[in-house]
Amino acid sequence: MKPSKLSIAVMAAMSSSASVFAADQIETSYSELDKISITATKIERHTKTVPQSIAVVDENDIERENAMNINHVIDNIPGVQAVSKNNGYDSRLIIRGAGLKAPYGVREIMVIRDGVPMTDPDSFTRFDLIDIDDMEGVEIYKGPGSIFASNASGGVVFIKSKSVFDDQQDRLKVGVGSFNSVNLNAKKSLVLGENDSMAFNISRRQSDNDWRDWNQFDTTQFSVKHGHFFEDDSVLETEVAYTEANLQLPQSLSAEEFSDYKDSGETTNTKDVWQKNGRYSTMLFVNSRYETTMGAYTFKPQVYFTQWGHYHPVTGMINDAQDNKVLGTDLAWNRSHELFGRSAEFLFGLTARTDIRENGKKYTYRDVEAGTGVILSDEKADLAQIEDSQNTILGAYIQDSFSPMDKLMVDVGLRYDQVNLSIDGNELLAYNWGSGSYGAGSGAYSYDETYDLFSPKIGLTYALTDELNIYGIVASANQAPTESEMQATRDNAPNVDLKASTSTNYEIGLKHRSKTWSADFAVYFNKLNDEIVKVDGGFAPDYYENAGETDKKGVELTATYQLTSQWAVGASGSKTEYRYVDYVSSGNDYSGNLLRFSPEYQYSVFVDWKRGPYIARLETNGVGEYYMDDANTEKYSGYSGVSHLTMGYARKAHKVALSVHNIADARYAAEVSKTAGAWGNPDSYEYTPSAPRNIMLSYQYKY
Repeated sequence: MKPSKLSIAVMAAMSSSASVFAADQIETSYSELDKISITATKIERHTKTVPQSIAVVDENDIERENAMNINHVIDNIPGVQAVSKNNGYDSRLIIRGAGLKAPYGVREIMVIRDGVPMTDPDSFTRFDLIDIDDMEGVEIYKGPGSIFASNASGGVVFIKSKSVFDDQQDRLKVGVGSFNSVNLNAKKSLVLGENDSMAFNISRRQSDNDWRDWNQFDTTQFSVKHGHFFEDDSVLETEVAYTEANLQLPQSLSAEEFSDYKDSGETTNTKDVWQKNGRYSTMLFVNSRYETTMGAYTFKPQVYFTQWGHYHPVTGMINDAQDNKVLGTDLAWNRSHELFGRSAEFLFGLTARTDIRENGKKYTYRDVEAGTGVILSDEKADLAQIEDSQNTILGAYIQDSFSPMDKLMVDVGLRYDQVNLSIDGNELLAYNWGSGSYGAGSGAYSYDETYDLFSPKIGLTYALTDELNIYGIVASANQAPTESEMQATRDNAPNVDLKASTSTNYEIGLKHRSKTWSADFAVYFNKLNDEIVKVDGGFAPDYYENAGETDKKGVELTATYQLTSQWAVGASGSKTEYRYVDYVSSGNDYSGNLLRFSPEYQYSVFVDWKRGPYIARLETNGVGEYYMDDANTEKYSGYSGVSHLTMGYARKAHKVALSVHNIADARYAAEVSKTAGAWGNPDSYEYTPSAPRNIMLSYQYKY
């Protein structure tokens, strides 16, 4: 198909911006092993020139994995832990220890799709909207320093969907797999003329996941994209997407249940009385991006809107919030200029975003077994709480990338955000953790907190040779408490005044790119002051407080070597030590202790093979031991030798892919936590079991 005027212009612009610093700032010869990143600077750059650890998963990697969820494409990145309760689209994501305090979901890490934050202003992220079959690439930026990151000190996950201007994406895809899994996808693009393109995408994923009780999920997603090219070479891209996602969330396992799982390969869902957790949601998403030239500046405004609702049974209550809106804009200007007689790139912007929840309700559970209190269904009963909230973030950022001398590039940036969390509600009924019953609530309440967040950075990259760069960066960011953390603390520990934490990262590293091999090596020291940590309330509700100081140290390595035209090998790994320097909680002194669920090492080793239309990869992963609790009383041994196999065959319009995750059907825990017994009760354990062997076979036809 003949490319349109618009697609040619867009590709040319991307090629130009990607090589801004390749010519005179840093002399280098890039190879196919170097990928493009925009997470650090909002401008396309080769990863070799980014002065911080960053991982890029491109479209070929995603296609090869034959993935059903984002965990499958990022779980071998050093410093990243991706845990799923049900092998569906839910993900508990941790980057270099950031996000560890979240009981579920993603906190402290910003997830962005096509420039739109999927992360709320109070730092909670939903993966419901992410369509794995519409992903062109994923970038993981580790730690503070990304110009994208607002109220996210732990890093950024940037997801790029397929472009409306890509007229090669038309396809039909059918996949079937273990546990009655089904993956369906259809795409169609249209070139409407010299100046207009459209693309349609529809996906359906579902699985019984019956290796666990209460573990089904399904998603249906549909999107329409439109792109228009104006006579002055300006570009407008708009997407409208709708998602319906239904997810059952099984409980963690007790020690006895986990032992049974290792023997039988199946699990029960009977550890606690709350056996019917889930999340059932709908989302309407609109995103519009414009790019134009304003004199010497390129102006890139973006506006977005999300209308979402969910029915969310959790421990103690059922959340029923159907009227939620997210409105936001990002206005970015960049200008190519000269500094020190060399090319430089200046960027500044303004951002505003608000998350409005109206008439959010909580209900008691309807069906409760007499005598035991076991929840028998996820149906609601009595109204327990009504709440309105508005979480708003206003921000500004500025950055300059320049070269004061040959072979040296400097990135200097500053971001400021103001976060306001405002909540008004009326608690009619409350769950009493001691008696295990509902009683009178506390009545009307109102919270209003404002936090000022700063994120400065300076990074340097120096070309030691044409193929090897050395870099260093110092970057810092604040992290405000989330809405749920603020409420839990106000309700259960009113004398605790939560402050925003501060994360400061010092990192040096090497990046090598050549025609035959690629390698990234990083050493970092991340100091956190006033880190927000969860305090286990035992039979009382949990609350949060600030730890005095936490130090996180680590070494990471990723390398790929092209042995021949057909064979490639690679490895990645990390060695870490995350430790409380000063932390006293409820009379317990944890100073000097290691953080729970922080493996001392991770590794991944792979072999790639490609010959003609055939491809294959065999990969083996493992993690080291870690403590189950902050008191450091007991360790979990981790796991090793968990292998995955992917194979593919592509010829003309046809492609067949086979993936086998966990080939040997290893039965291990993806995460383990321990709570000390109180009032004569024994210690309790919570095991999140790994998914067993999972096979997916797919066929796609491109037309």
